Amino acid sequence: MIHYTWATRPTIKKVKCVHTNAEKYMVSNVLTPGNVYEVKNETDEFYFVVDNSGKVGGFYKDYFEEVQ
Repeated sequence: MIHYTWATRPTIKKVKCVHTNAEKYMVSNVLTPGNVYEVKNETDEFYFVVDNSGKVGGFYKDYFEEVQ
């Protein structure tokens, strides 16, 4: 049950939100284009980031680009 400790885990990397044009769900409520978010976990399809609500949420990778 790794998801219970995601908020306190170290950040893997940082990503920048490039758009919130979602086909199915409203992500504009919790993501802001141009903001940089901390990645707490990653899968092949999703980043799990600390969003604007302060909680960890899973979002498709196509909303983001990696920050160096």
